[in-house]
Formats: sequence, structure tokens, C-alpha cells
Amino acid sequence: MDDRTRTTVRRRARHRLERPARSSWVRRGGLLVLLLVWLAVSGVGGPLVGRLSEVQQNDQAGFLPADAESTRVAALSARFSSGNNLPFFVVVERPDGLTAADTAAVQRYIGTLPTLRLPGTAKSDSELAAYRLAGYLAPGPTVAVPSRDGKAVLLPVAVREEYAGRNLPDGNSVVLGVAEALRSQAATDLAADGLRAYVTGPGGLTADLITAFGGIDGRLLGVALVAVFVILLLVYRSPVLPFAALLTAMFGLSAAALVVYPLARDGVIDLNGQSQGILSILVIGAATDYALLLVARYREELHEHESKYAAMSRAWRRTVEPVSASAATVVLGLLCLLLSELGSTRGLGPVGALGIAGAFLAALTFLPVLLLWPVVLVAALACAVAAGLGTAAAGATAGAALTGAVLALFVVLGVLRHRALRSSRARTASGAAAGPSLPWYARAQSGRWLFWPRVPHVDHVRRADDLANAGRWGRLASLVGRRPRTVWLSTLVVLLAAAAFAPSLPAQGVSQTDIFRSTVESVTGTRVLARHFPGGSGSPAVIVVPQAQAERTLALVREVDGVSAAQLTAAPAPPGRPGGPRVVDGLVQVEATLAPAADSPAAEEVVRRLRSAVDPIGTDVLVGGVTAVNLDVRAASQRDLRVILPAILVVILLVLVLLLRALVAPLLLVAANVLSFAATIGASALVFKHVFRFPGGDPAIPLYAFVFLVALGIDYSIFLMTRVREESWRSGPRPGMLTGLAVTGGVITSAGVVLAATFGALGTIPILFLQQIAFLVSFGVLLDTLVVRSLLVPAAGYDIGRLIWWPSRLSRRET
Repeated sequence: MDDRTRTTVRRRARHRLERPARSSWVRRGGLLVLLLVWLAVSGVGGPLVGRLSEVQQNDQAGFLPADAESTRVAALSARFSSGNNLPFFVVVERPDGLTAADTAAVQRYIGTLPTLRLPGTAKSDSELAAYRLAGYLAPGPTVAVPSRDGKAVLLPVAVREEYAGRNLPDGNSVVLGVAEALRSQAATDLAADGLRAYVTGPGGLTADLITAFGGIDGRLLGVALVAVFVILLLVYRSPVLPFAALLTAMFGLSAAALVVYPLARDGVIDLNGQSQGILSILVIGAATDYALLLVARYREELHEHESKYAAMSRAWRRTVEPVSASAATVVLGLLCLLLSELGSTRGLGPVGALGIAGAFLAALTFLPVLLLWPVVLVAALACAVAAGLGTAAAGATAGAALTGAVLALFVVLGVLRHRALRSSRARTASGAAAGPSLPWYARAQSGRWLFWPRVPHVDHVRRADDLANAGRWGRLASLVGRRPRTVWLSTLVVLLAAAAFAPSLPAQGVSQTDIFRSTVESVTGTRVLARHFPGGSGSPAVIVVPQAQAERTLALVREVDGVSAAQLTAAPAPPGRPGGPRVVDGLVQVEATLAPAADSPAAEEVVRRLRSAVDPIGTDVLVGGVTAVNLDVRAASQRDLRVILPAILVVILLVLVLLLRALVAPLLLVAANVLSFAATIGASALVFKHVFRFPGGDPAIPLYAFVFLVALGIDYSIFLMTRVREESWRSGPRPGMLTGLAVTGGVITSAGVVLAATFGALGTIPILFLQQIAFLVSFGVLLDTLVVRSLLVPAAGYDIGRLIWWPSRLSRRET
């Protein structure tokens, strides 16, 4: 070969290498941009995850619609005083009777209230006033109210309404600060032997709720992430790969917080403690599920392609459709909550939808970067370990320095790797003899080591081609193929038997004191208050009535069973002279003290009787108060159940029809998931009553359970049926059903177990509602994954045959 020919050959070789090189640089540039964007999102949104508790609202009255009767009364009642204040009740008790010394101690305690300082540290003189209790107290003296039995005294301490939802300069709640100040001073002034003091009432209950939700950021995330890590470790049997899914989930949560925090801060959406906890769990569970599906498909494609980029491209294209349909189903289902009358439920809709959107984007744009460039994952883990060790050993500055050193080391290794690979490619292009072997930091180019010890190699083996060697899922698919009708009929009978107990689910509401699953001072104080005072003391029912009907209304109210006392709100009068009723814009106000505790279902029944009693007077006679708020919340929850459930079913059915391009299969999937929901409710009713012995349940429990079980449960059927449809085009509807079950069984079951574990973490929060949701969703997801998706749907679909895909072309394909 002469020199001219040799030169031509080399030019053509370089030309062939330059075209993929240009596309390689574009691909790498795109991945680098994605990585930098996600690092920026995490850097800004990550800290906001821990600050979501600052923008919570946990007052039920604030969640009611403006036309609710109790809301209208609250607006009218504000005219009769300086505002709708938040009352704290300090209850002082001596079981064998209060002494003169006790009474003197109580008066000293009252005298110290204006001078009390709230816990926290002022950073400047201008902030000192923010930590003085006097600045938050409603006008008027604090008067001690003795009980009739002489064993207790009640001190109502009211905080002005405008401060009830605010935070102190250090970010802590004003309500929590007031409660801590009152309790701390009571421990000092009312500490005589045998004398006990409790801070309770609406303010005390709210403060204890804030405390219960206060550790939700770290505790809930920690429990959920540890549970998910253990499960992924068992699924992947890889020490590194689980961290890719967890990091994806955390970045998805950061993206959600980046949008949720400013919206909640500006009042665009409502965020309470329950919604915040559910947001964290929802993002972790969904992101991990999507990651499981993408990683499983990527592993399959690595058996077919030498290039990791080609394998990822094909896996991404095959995964994006089911994951997009899954995310769309959950997002649209959650957005149906915007139809709710309750602000808390309505707020969960966009909050949860934003969480799912964050999980979806992270799984499809950030996770591929980690899988293709595993060094990013290793660097992130190394920096996290360095920061933790450095901070623990010598403080934050040392942690930051050590993290910077580790990051610099990875940058140096990256530069050296690039030079080594460029030199190797240059020698290959020039036809030179092979040089020395690549250094260790430039050898693992395929990224397959991420799956160690089960590293996928190019062997062109498809699991779908060999069901006999598909393990337990292959054997289950064979069973479904042999006896489909027996399988789905027996499964149907079991689910119907469980669903028969669904009407017995306790969801008629509980008292505010029963929502705590641990001992808190406000609950103990409420019980002490009930022993010595009428149950509704301090939280009366409020009736606003035209002045002309005042006496008639007062007489009717006093005759209502369950009302222990009633009087007109008096106008201010000189000392020693009785004041007449206070009249504002032609209206007067009746305050009715209820015999049952104001936050109990029995008190709500009294309010119902009150409203019925005053209805004949006229539509302008309105009944409100704390108990009425709880009653209106219950009525709104029942209305939401009737309206939102059908809306969610319609939305899910439409998404499935568009995804599967059929009618029969979507109807089967929706019916199966509704049956699964009913069976879950029935089984939970038995467990709640006979195992956990819960005192009752929130009226919103069925709605929340339906949203999560149906909207999330349909995900697994989507993952199954999209793969079944793909395999049905290849081998026919009935064989495709069995193949889809066999090849997706492991990954879908793993996804279900992960989601059940993440929702199970809600059970660590000592709130009745969250513990019930934790069990309902965890049990329901496992039931849907292990029974409905594994037995009922495949067996029924196999029995129906090709007609399951009617009216698409696939329904005309012979099995």
C-alpha cells in the first residue's frame, strides 16, 4: 500500500470516528446540563424541604368554605369582640380541694402572665418585643373561674387571632411558644405538693399538634429512606445501586418543595401537617417505583447492547409511556381533590400533584444521568460521608473543607480519565500499536459495575423468551395459563368476602383529644377540665340572632337537651352595674355552654339539635363555635366523598383508554381496583376495631384512602398491561398476558413493597389519622400488588382472550 492510499484510508477512518464523536459530545453535553440543573434544584429546594413546617396551617376553621354556617358566624361574632381569639385553658387541680395557698399561687401566676417571655433567642433589640407574651394577649383581664366542687380553677388565656398563625423570628410557631411559656411558668408557680396544672383548650391542642408534626421532616424521611434502602438492597443485591434510587427520590422532593413552599407561603395553596407528611412519602414512593421500572428495563437492554447509551435510549423509550401514564393518573386523580369544600383536602391536591411531578421528572431525567455516569453517584456519596465525618469531628467548617477536598479529588481523576481515554482513541485511529493498558480510573467505561455483583453482560438472552426459567413468576404465569377461571373466581370470592365488612369502617369522627396516639398534656388537661366543669366550658356554641328575636332564641336554646347554660353576650358596663346585651348592627349573640366536651361527637349532636331548634325563627339565626366548625368539617367531608370519588374514576378510566387504546381492558382494571379498595376498607375495619382498638376515624379517611389506593394502585396494572400489550403484538394476546406477568412480576412486586413501606412510615407519627392512612395504604398496595395484579387481572384477562383489547386491532389478532 503506497503512502497516498494509506493517507486516504486514515482520513476515512477519522471521518467515521468524527461523526459519532460529535454526537457523543452532544449527548454528554445534554447529560451535563441535566446534572447541573438538578444540582441547582437540589441546592435551592433541598433546604426548603425542612422549612415546609413554617408555612403550615392546622386550624380546621380556616379550611372551611366561606358559606359554611360556622364560618359566617365567626365573621359576625368578630364584631362583638376585638376578634376571634385563640383560647388557652390553664386548668389547676387539687383532687382533695383547693386551699387558700393554692388560690394565692394562682393569683401570682395570673400576675406574671404579661411579663412572661416566650422561648427563643432574640438576635437584636428590635426582636425582644416579639418574645414577650404581653404582645400577643387579647385585651382584658385574665379571670380565674373556680369549679363548683372546689377542686379546680380555670384560667382562660386568649391569644389574638392575627398572631395565632404566625411564627416567631426564629421560625417557631407563636402558638407553640405561648404554650411552652405557660407550661414553664406553671411548673414554677404552681408546683406545690398535690397541685397539678395543665395547659389545654384549642390553643393547647394546636400546640401539641404542632409538636407532633414538628419532627415530621427528619423522622419521617429517615424511617422511609431506611426502609426503602433495605428493600432495594434485597431487590438489587448491589451495595451502590439503591443509592441511585434514593438520591433520585430526594432530588424529586427538592423539586417539589421548590414550588410548594412559595405557593403555601403566599396563601395560594393550603398546607397542613398531614399534607406535608403525605408529600414526603408520596414523592419517595413514586420516585422509587419509577426508578425500579427504568432500572429493570435498562438491565434487560444491557443484555442486548454493548453501548450503555444505546441500552439506556431503548430502555427510556420503553419506560416513558407507562411511567407517564402512571404519573398522569395520579396527578389527575389528586387534582380532583380541588373539587373539595375543605381547604385542607383541596390543598393536598396540588401539593401531591407537584410531588408526583417532581418524582416523575427526577426519575426520567436525573436517574439516567446516575446510571450512565455512576461516578456522579459515587462522588455524591463520598461528599456526603466526608461532610458527615468532618462535621462530627471538628464542626461545619471542617466538614465543608473535607467535602471540597473530596470533590477536588474526583475532578482531578475526571481530567486524568479524559486524557487517558483521548490518548487511547488517538492511538486506535492512527493504527498505531497498542500502548500500555488504561489506568484503573479509566477502565470502567460501560458503567455496568453499578449492578455488581449481578453485572449484566451482552448475551442476547430475553427473559420473555423463556418462561420456564423465569422463576416463581414464570411458575405463577403457568398456573394462570392452566386454570385461569379457577384463579380469578377464587380470588374474586375472597375479595368480595373482605369487602362485605367495608360498611363497618369507623369513620364517623372522633373528639380532638382522641386524635393523639401518645400522651400529651392538652388531652390530659381536657379530661381534668371535663371532671370539674361542663364539657363545653370555654368553647361555647355561639348563636347570632337579630335583636328582636333574642329572648325567644335564648329560651329555645336553654330547652335544648345537652345545653347546660346559655346567656346573651353582655355589653361593657361600669363596675357594680349589670350590663345589658351587646347589640352590633341589630344583632345579638347567645353563648351556650354544652354539657359534652366541645370537641366530641356528642357535642356535635347537640349543635345539630340547636340548629333544628332555632331554624323556625328564621334563616338569619346562625349557630357557630368550635363544635359547629367540627360538625361543618364532617358534613363537607361527606359531600366530598360523594363528588370526588366518581370524578377520580372517570379520570382514571379516560387515561387508561388513551394508554391501552381499548375499552374492555380499562373497564376490567378500574373494576378490579375498586374491588381491591373495598376489600382493603373491609379488612381495615376489622383490624382497626379488633386489633388496634382505635376509638374511631376521621370522616376524610375513606376519601384519602380511595385517592391513594385507586390512583396509586392502578399504577401496577398500568405497568403490567403496557408490557402485556407489547408482548401481545409479538406472540398473541393470551401468550402475551402470561409473558407480561412473568417478566414484570418481580419489579412490580418490589415497587409495591417499596410503596407500602414508605406509607407505613406514616405510622411513626402519633396521630390517629396518619396511622390509619399508613395501614390502609400499605395493606391496600400489597393486596393490589400481590393479589389483584398478580392473580385477578391476569387470570381474567387470559380468560377473556383477545377481546380484552376490543376495539383495537389487537382484538382481531388470533391467540
